[in-house]
Amino acid sequence: MKELPIPESARNDLNSIEVLRVWVAHQQQHVSLKIGVWNDPAAYGLLLCDLARHFANAYQQEQGLDFDATLARIRAGFDAEMNYPTDMPKGGIVEN
Repeated sequence: MKELPIPESARNDLNSIEVLRVWVAHQQQHVSLKIGVWNDPAAYGLLLCDLARHFANAYQQEQGLDFDATLARIRAGFDAEMNYPTDMPKGGIVEN
């Protein structure tokens, strides 16, 4: 298992809450998530946009790719998957 480090600001905030983990295992995506942090589901849309920008920023820093072009490529992938899903969510709620 190759877990990512917890951001320092999350370590320092006693009220921090993890809302998403995504793993690639057995060549498939596996997700743990927490809903209810925000009442309006649109807030998770904002989270997804912020994540896309973080990925574009990382590609820019690590591979020198253009931020805007990378973000556009991420959005193209997002739109393609939203319009023509290659997979549907499976599983259920597991209490922790």
